[in-house]
Amino acid sequence: MSRRVVAVLALSLLPALAAVAETLNPDQLLQRIRSERAAEVSAMQEREQAFLAKRSEQAQLLAAARSALNTQKAESERLKAEFDRQEAELAEQEKLLAQRVGHLGELFGVVRQSAGDVAGQWQDSLLNAQYPERLKRLKALAESRSLPSAEDLDGYWMLLLEDLAASGRIERLQLPVVNADGSRQEQQVLRVGAFAVYGEDAFLRYDADAGQLVAPPRQPSGLGQVKDYLSSRDALATLPIDPSRGSLLAQLQQQPTLWDRLQQGGLVGWVIVVLGAFGLLLALWRMVYLGRVGSGVKAQMHDLSAPRDDNPLGRVIGVLGAKPQLADLETLELKLDEAILQETPPLEKGQGLLKLLAAVAPLLGLLGTVTGMIVTFQAITQSGGGDSRLMADGISQALVTTVLGLVVAIPLLFLHSLLASRSKGLIQVLEQQSAGLIALHLSGAPRRD
Repeated sequence: MSRRVVAVLALSLLPALAAVAETLNPDQLLQRIRSERAAEVSAMQEREQAFLAKRSEQAQLLAAARSALNTQKAESERLKAEFDRQEAELAEQEKLLAQRVGHLGELFGVVRQSAGDVAGQWQDSLLNAQYPERLKRLKALAESRSLPSAEDLDGYWMLLLEDLAASGRIERLQLPVVNADGSRQEQQVLRVGAFAVYGEDAFLRYDADAGQLVAPPRQPSGLGQVKDYLSSRDALATLPIDPSRGSLLAQLQQQPTLWDRLQQGGLVGWVIVVLGAFGLLLALWRMVYLGRVGSGVKAQMHDLSAPRDDNPLGRVIGVLGAKPQLADLETLELKLDEAILQETPPLEKGQGLLKLLAAVAPLLGLLGTVTGMIVTFQAITQSGGGDSRLMADGISQALVTTVLGLVVAIPLLFLHSLLASRSKGLIQVLEQQSAGLIALHLSGAPRRD
């Protein structure tokens, strides 16, 4: 052991020796130091021997690692050479494959393009509800990156034949159907080729996104013919079909109802509707009133000698009294004219208001048109004119209010003309009967020389 190590050990023992020196004499202290030094030297020698023994083991491990590294390098060189050889062989095989394929590459391109086109055509076909797997097969063939096998080509050909055969058949099937309320259930449906499909009580359409048959909430007419066809035993029978293969039925769902149209008119549209309803009720009330008055006048004309107070003609005749003064014709004429003037306002009541409503309705429609165009121009200013859907609200309001104004004004004009003619007819009857009474009393008056 080197002196430096011994010196280090002695320095490390100084604190302990200083503590022990206080209780031991010099001889004892020297003896203890010698014994502890011998123990330390022995321990250091053992550690040195162990280190030397492990050093030889580490050298052996290093040699083994270097040997393994050399082995792996040799394997790597071998694998690299094998990879280069196989890569060259692969290039030769690909060249040979390209030579042997020949025109099959063009055939593959044609098959892929044809399968993609057919899949696009069959995307919305209602036959997918009966054959849901055929679109997956077509898309797999269209998206394939390898040459199709003979089985793939034969399956593609069979798909085309199955579609051709199914398009010409009328079949009754058991398929899942989504009802108008959202519930799903198995139903027995009638499929007419690729044109139409009918459920138990509704026309059905194929939803391509959901991949299932759906019963639209709005149904066209013709379900009775379908039931007649199912119950008929004749060789020939008629069936309503959609030649657009579901497009007309889908457009029917987007067609706005009368309630939707009224809502598109906005506030001005509702004002026009309220005024039109009020004018219609007013006209009906006046028609009923004039009809009842006309019946009373006709009944009174059959018995002019007994005037009644329940009709205008009876009240006009009643102003003469039981014994009229035949000599005073001017007074008689004035009384009759006064009575007719009193009966005229009730007969013409409401006609002025009805005429006003008929004139105001188209003006309100014009107001709605102007406000709708203002909304349209605001939409164009904010988002440009590229999207027509943003302008649809303003255009709908402009057109709907115009239509509502005309729809309200035209019937009210006809009703006003009808009421005016009926009231004028009754007034004319009163004037004719009063003129007849004057002539009758004039003929019965004594002649003055």
